[in-house]
Amino acid sequence: MLTRKVGPFEVNAIGLGCMSMSHAYGTPDLDEAEKTLHKALDIGYNFLDTAALYGFGKNEELIGRVLKDRRNEFVLASKCGLFKDADTGKRRIDARPEIVRKTCEDALTRLQTDVIDLYYLHRWDQHVPIEDSVGEMGRLVEEGKVRTIGMSEVSADTLRKAHEVYPLTALQTEYSLWSRNAEIAVLDACRELGIAFVAFSPLARQFLTGKLTDPESQLEEGDIRRNMPRFHKENYSRNMELYEQYDDVSTRAGCTPAQLALAWLLAKGEHIIPIPGTRHVAWAEENFGALEVSLSPEIIEELDNLINQETVSGNRYPDGVQGVEIDTEDFGAA
Repeated sequence: MLTRKVGPFEVNAIGLGCMSMSHAYGTPDLDEAEKTLHKALDIGYNFLDTAALYGFGKNEELIGRVLKDRRNEFVLASKCGLFKDADTGKRRIDARPEIVRKTCEDALTRLQTDVIDLYYLHRWDQHVPIEDSVGEMGRLVEEGKVRTIGMSEVSADTLRKAHEVYPLTALQTEYSLWSRNAEIAVLDACRELGIAFVAFSPLARQFLTGKLTDPESQLEEGDIRRNMPRFHKENYSRNMELYEQYDDVSTRAGCTPAQLALAWLLAKGEHIIPIPGTRHVAWAEENFGALEVSLSPEIIEELDNLINQETVSGNRYPDGVQGVEIDTEDFGAA
């Protein structure tokens, strides 16, 4: 089994993103989610990712309820700093020390555990000095409530600044063939500092699986992808032209399209750990199978040239919601 280091932890090189079990991508199916969580551990997933934001606490509750008796079988990651405001009912970025602490203590209760292995700052709160937010997270480590800390969706400069305050174990950000911003500086910064790079949405929010061919008819109302430019009809039609060529590559590589996308990421660096999200047992099994896929340098280069920031149609988020260090009510869930 291919493994990777996340600070003091050695995990299998593909983790499980749990967001879609409770949040953002249509109506949750709790029965299927429970089966998927158990099956994931059975087949070898041992790095699970959640957040206070996902389902506004319900995803942490799900993991705590379903896996409390299997807690020693996986490394648990969760996040603070981005959650539902109790007064307004909207998402809010708040990384004041007292909020970081309360979110962590609430998460421990929801997760039914004594300690969170990796605790991320989900978004940098630009109204709070990074020293204050990360400093408080460091105190949570010293108190034994958290084992290690990380950041999510920050630039290389912010990563370095935070790392000086308290040593970071991981950075999480979006990375896939069609979201390549991490290649500008963050990937190299993580490698240099010995920080694991955890790639969320590694399957391009289902685009790279071939299972989403018509967002207009397949996506439910309220699915966050409906508001993302790349999934709008005109852009998606052009992107599907790229996908047809991509599908041909997967056939030549002897794997499924989803496995091809994950194998490409694994080949990009030994510090990279993709965390594809799913609530379906069959898809969790398929994704984990990417650990058995080895790509030639020629195929990697072909993929690099086929799907990238220059060839994909549509922005990651709508105008005004660009950049890795911002968030709004409707966008930015990892």
